[in-house]
Amino acid sequence: MKMFGEHLRELREIKNLPLRKVAAFLDIDTSVLSKIERGERNATKEIVVSAARFFGIDEQILVNEFYSDTIAQLLYREQDFSKIFEVAEKKIEYLKNNTTQQTQINFNE
Repeated sequence: MKMFGEHLRELREIKNLPLRKVAAFLDIDTSVLSKIERGERNATKEIVVSAARFFGIDEQILVNEFYSDTIAQLLYREQDFSKIFEVAEKKIEYLKNNTTQQTQINFNE
């Protein structure tokens, strides 16, 4: 199991690329990429999407890692995190349904 930054470093090292080349493509400072790889700084979704493009891998794989890192860092100290996930799933469904209903409202009628 790896965190997003560790996976990013592994991808870079497999291709034997220096930090500066990857950072230049991602349009971020080399020190920022280094901190992301070490887990000292969080990436943005834009960086994640660009990294997937750069390394030629499925974007959704890295996006899933990115969001799962975010959630894990937020909840790793909680005792009943599975219950939190259960409630969060219900709230996500609520938000999806609520948003769908709002976009279907025609205010010109």
